[in-house]
Amino acid sequence: MSKQKKDARPTPRLPRGLRDIEAAELRQQQAMLGKIRSVYELYGFEPLETPAFEYTDALGKFLPDQDRPNEGVFSLQDEDEQWMSLRYDLTAPLARYVAQHYQFIAKPFRRYATGYVFRNEKPGPGRFRQFMQFDADTVGADSVAADAEMCMLAADTLEALGIKRGDYVIKVNNRKVLDAVMTSIGIGGDDNAAKRLTVLRAIDKFDRLGAEGVRELLGKGRKDESGDFTKGAELDDAGIEAILGFTAALAGSNDETLSKLRAITDTEGVAELAQIAELTASAGYGVDRIRIDPSVIRGLEYYTGPVFEAELTFEVKDEKGNPVRFGSVGGGGRYDDLVARFTGQKVPATGFSIGVSRLQAALAVLNRDSAPPADGPVIVTVMEKERIADYQKMVHTLRAAGIRAELYLGNPKKFGKQLEYADKRGSPCVVIQGSDERDAGKVTLKDLIEGAKAAEAIKDHEEWKEQRPAQVTVDAADLVAEVQAIIARHASSRPLSG
Repeated sequence: MSKQKKDARPTPRLPRGLRDIEAAELRQQQAMLGKIRSVYELYGFEPLETPAFEYTDALGKFLPDQDRPNEGVFSLQDEDEQWMSLRYDLTAPLARYVAQHYQFIAKPFRRYATGYVFRNEKPGPGRFRQFMQFDADTVGADSVAADAEMCMLAADTLEALGIKRGDYVIKVNNRKVLDAVMTSIGIGGDDNAAKRLTVLRAIDKFDRLGAEGVRELLGKGRKDESGDFTKGAELDDAGIEAILGFTAALAGSNDETLSKLRAITDTEGVAELAQIAELTASAGYGVDRIRIDPSVIRGLEYYTGPVFEAELTFEVKDEKGNPVRFGSVGGGGRYDDLVARFTGQKVPATGFSIGVSRLQAALAVLNRDSAPPADGPVIVTVMEKERIADYQKMVHTLRAAGIRAELYLGNPKKFGKQLEYADKRGSPCVVIQGSDERDAGKVTLKDLIEGAKAAEAIKDHEEWKEQRPAQVTVDAADLVAEVQAIIARHASSRPLSG
């Protein structure tokens, strides 16, 4: 009889397009979310949290990638065999919430929300299947002033995060203008909805591919660097030129751009853009901050009016010295028909969404040379196993004073391992109390940050043993005050970030 095979061990691996996020990045993210939240609250928005799953029919036809068999979303069936999907953005769940509670909410309804969204799309460098967004939306206001406010909100948020004026621009356009252009070249009406969506997605890649890349996507299609082919909108030459002429109407000032757009198609959309330019300028937001730009379209189909995009304009170098430009880190627009899918009534709405992960990556590069390291906990070392209770009391004393602290819980036999652990945790200092210190009512504090600096200047092991850099013995009663002094010393010597 052959031996029964043991169960194969699973391979530890991540699904494609997903990633783990570790402590330092999570702390940066929480600080960033706090600053965004403060601006959104300042504008009067209220928080709302909706589930990660929605019934698939609630997401409707407005999906991010309709070319795929599963339409760009991750879906499953519940116990009642109803299809549910992970949300692909935070706007479709908001539309469902408003429709469900329309009779009871104050209108206009102003909400902000943050959370992960999921796209079943081809992953690539910097393109993940799970990522975080932070949205603000106004539902029930048909005034263009609501759209202008979103542009100002976007500008204020970027500046609150430390992005200087001149290093970003909020670009504004209007879907009504492009709709008029598309109708003029014969792709209006319901029969051409799929072709119009292909045109939208082509223009939405303008920043990344440039005019020639977009031209290919408006025509027969384009093969990228990996060899993958993207089918084009198959417009004729006249249609392509009309679309590219519209996207190229950008001029040096908002007034000049508006004049060019009026020459192409003098529609309600152009008038709305003129009003946004007037409202933002009157509030002190110049063309260096909020600019009319016909190349901005946004890739989702549900936008019905003004659309906007927050773009970072600064260029930095990565660790290899290569230039990096982050481009768009957020966007949004007006979507007056999304709630109507549920209610049958037009409910005006507009919103702005920040791509948190992308913006955080840009801020990390921007502040790479000035960002302080994360503060690790103070580590209380274990010199005598039978005195664990004494050491734990020290930890409690530090925590009671608001100091992050922990007891070393590994094998205490090798003291060097305890110091190595503290280094890896980013600890500012360790607390040491052997029998001699205990009998004298003392503790020894080893300043790991100062010690690392001193160690760079000490080459000889004997010299190290003699000097014991950045190590001090103090009264046990002064433990909290002395640890606070070490932490404060390093905090005050750090450069300011952001």
